[in-house]
Amino acid sequence: MRLIAHLGAIVTVSAWGMSFISTKVLMEEGGFTPVEMFSYRFACAYLLLLLLTCNKRLLSLNWKDEVSFMLCGICAGSLYFITENVALLHTTAGNVSLLSAISPLFTTILMAVFYRMKIKSGVILGSLIAFVGVGCVVFSSGTGLEIHPLGDLLALSSAMSWAIYSILVKRLIPLYNSFFITRKLFLYGVLSSLPILLTQDEPYHIAELFDLSHPQYILNFMFLVLMCSVAAYLIWNESMKALGQVTANNYLYGQPIVTMVVAAFIFHDPVTLLGVCGCILIISGLIISDKVSEIRLRRR
Repeated sequence: MRLIAHLGAIVTVSAWGMSFISTKVLMEEGGFTPVEMFSYRFACAYLLLLLLTCNKRLLSLNWKDEVSFMLCGICAGSLYFITENVALLHTTAGNVSLLSAISPLFTTILMAVFYRMKIKSGVILGSLIAFVGVGCVVFSSGTGLEIHPLGDLLALSSAMSWAIYSILVKRLIPLYNSFFITRKLFLYGVLSSLPILLTQDEPYHIAELFDLSHPQYILNFMFLVLMCSVAAYLIWNESMKALGQVTANNYLYGQPIVTMVVAAFIFHDPVTLLGVCGCILIISGLIISDKVSEIRLRRR
């Protein structure tokens, strides 16, 4: 079961790593705004899950859980994606990639604070090694670290919002199945983004998805909906249930590896020695962190 959970986390992170490429195509070529990208993607994902679970429970067991789901939808949905994408307008892509990757560290800290979990030093060491590896991969393209307060703060906010979601969903995972959790997350994510979407100055680009002369738009969009949203979030919640929030979130360090490899094949971006060293550090950090977690489980 633990092996399957590890594989699930790898599949999910791989999909999310490739999602940056699909999002780039839709935003740069199709003209979609960050809010449109999130709203259309999660709305379609929610409707699909609703069809798959139309005969199942729609409401939570109590109002407290419903509020928790609302916060999950905001933190892992609208707040996370919108702050991350808007940050790209105010700082460098390298800064956003690096600062967003801090979310596993934030998750570790929040778990220790709110659940009074004793985090092993090996887990922290593994996380730090992986984070250094992320920095190597991010800056392997030659972009340096520059300080842009507004954009950098937004990138940190996106990392923190994901960590808060990981903490909130921990209490919900034993009470509800992954279909219910994911569907609720999508619902509140879309509802919280609608006010921003309805007041955007730019024209809407949803018609571009049905432009037969540019099939890449609908193909990339469907990949984001089916694989990066529906399948990925379902698998991710199951992985967190089996591995725990800290171990599962450490796999997020692997996203830059996937993005780098895919970009090399699609956009012919060069893979440098620094990037390879970063990959080695990320994988080493994940192995160290997981081994410590596995030893702790055996002692229990």
